[in-house]
Amino acid sequence: MATEMATLADKIRMEETPLSERWSFNNIYEALSDTASKHGANPAFSFQIKSGEQDKAETLSWNDFHGQVTQAANLFRSLGVGPNDVVAYLMPNANETIVAMIAGMTAGIVNPINPLLEAEQIGQILEETNAKVLVCLAPFPKTDVADKAAKAVKMAPSVKTILEVDLKKYLGPPLSWIIPLVRPKVDRSHGVTVKNFNAEMAKQPKTLSFANEDTAESICAYFHTGGTTGMPKVAQHNQQGVMYNGWFGSEVLVTEKDVLLCPLPMFHVMGAYPIVCSAIFAGAHVVCPTPQGYRGEGVFDNFWILVERWGVTFMVTVPTAAAALMQRPINADVSTLKSAFCGSAPLPQELFKKFESSTGVSILEGYGMTEATCIVSGNPSAGIKKIGSVGIPFPYTDVKILDCTEDGSILREMGTDEIGEICVLNPGVFPGYTEAKRNEGLFATGGYLRTGDLGRLDEDGYLWITGRAKDLIIRGGHNIDPAVIEETLAGHPAVSFVGAIGQPDAHAGEVPCAYVELMEGASATSDEMMAFAAENIVEKAAVPKFIEVMDELPKTAVGKVFKPDLRKSSIIRVYNAALSKAGVDATVDSVEDNKATGLTAIVAGGDDAAVNDVLGAFPRPWRRG
Repeated sequence: MATEMATLADKIRMEETPLSERWSFNNIYEALSDTASKHGANPAFSFQIKSGEQDKAETLSWNDFHGQVTQAANLFRSLGVGPNDVVAYLMPNANETIVAMIAGMTAGIVNPINPLLEAEQIGQILEETNAKVLVCLAPFPKTDVADKAAKAVKMAPSVKTILEVDLKKYLGPPLSWIIPLVRPKVDRSHGVTVKNFNAEMAKQPKTLSFANEDTAESICAYFHTGGTTGMPKVAQHNQQGVMYNGWFGSEVLVTEKDVLLCPLPMFHVMGAYPIVCSAIFAGAHVVCPTPQGYRGEGVFDNFWILVERWGVTFMVTVPTAAAALMQRPINADVSTLKSAFCGSAPLPQELFKKFESSTGVSILEGYGMTEATCIVSGNPSAGIKKIGSVGIPFPYTDVKILDCTEDGSILREMGTDEIGEICVLNPGVFPGYTEAKRNEGLFATGGYLRTGDLGRLDEDGYLWITGRAKDLIIRGGHNIDPAVIEETLAGHPAVSFVGAIGQPDAHAGEVPCAYVELMEGASATSDEMMAFAAENIVEKAAVPKFIEVMDELPKTAVGKVFKPDLRKSSIIRVYNAALSKAGVDATVDSVEDNKATGLTAIVAGGDDAAVNDVLGAFPRPWRRG
């Protein structure tokens, strides 16, 4: 660790050195080559398909990893991928996933895709990015990724080759013998050439067969944003943003002696950049347990055992995963663990305290986003950790709290502790989405990225996120921050996580409602939650009109509460109640995410005029199925 950053003054001192002097590489492949030359025999990436203490694992040294990345980049070029062409991957975690990511950035532009998306969405992303090659999972038991890929490429004529990764290699006998007998069948009538990724890669030389001319400004990655419904936006990343993430991690967080446990997916920026690229810059060792990461079988139960097995010094988590870990006994020696980084969503204070008292390690809450190639701010490992804040903006990152017009013109900059829109300018701020119309009003004057998050900067320079601008509940013209509801309900001893939204209302436009997930083994009713909210939420307009206790809140792959699903649930519930009360024989069976009209109720049965008399009073539209 080269530099200790404990305060805002430390950050400012670090910025006295020009960014241009911080690294000499033109692209991430050059950084990888440098690390391989310095730490070639050291472990780079380890993957185990199962989560047990003695389960088989594959470890690539930095020389191994550099060689495979080079071979894969040569393979992509041999398949017609040029500097501006796209290599997509639809993969769970595995060593091949990380190889494909860095090789894709080297040969052309890499496009990681969430395997949890539906085939139609995958196809839309492949079509939008004009992907030429798709790296995906070979047919494997208990997964439908290969089937989704086969369906998706039918919608993306640009895809000429599928390179399959067979996870059978990670299994020892007898399972490795059984897999070919139980492999699910996939319809391959799409006409695309299908080859084995590892076999084809092995045919390539371990020196680049082409001149790598990427510069800091070269676009090297397309990462889609969004959760599990609707058409995701595709963000463009350049080499500078990728290297900035890697440089910062190696400068402040990790060294070649660190072991990072990363159960986060490699289709998300948090795992791909602050973890993988920091390891590349520093020469650290990254361990990925199971293809599904935190979602993998036994990962939570064996997590602390994995920490001991690998001598983990640095772990990365999200609030939902941290909460699950605190519901398991610490059944191993975790004395090597010195840092835990947490992002994606606010961390409840009680969870922070419980984690620290149980492990002896303080969670470092941070803030990042796809549109900034991830990192923005974080609580300092060597300084004061303000629970609930997302820390100090990282070096060369300028955060302003602004009041902007819709087109990005700045009306004024907010003062200390004054809430406004968080706007960011740093080396990772992306040039925009691939779809030009999505960039309208995205940047404030001066090139500051408008995050859509509401927040404030305190007197010490710490950033506090108070909500999402688009998540504001607008009750009859009165703005209600959902964080007011969420933070209060999270204070109930039985509550693990909360999602507060505005449900449609015929008179006020929308009124607050909330959905809660309980701690494992805890019990509480909706009526109890309603009474707790009424007693403890100071802002009476923010007291929910409805609270539902759910077995589990819908979440994205990185553990954020997925509010679009909650909004859809509320529309179905409210609209059907209104139709029933009016005696109209019609029902809302589903809600679609329509690009033109937003969330739209799909109605079956009843007379059009009668349905419209009831639903026309609500802010969300409806249509026939």
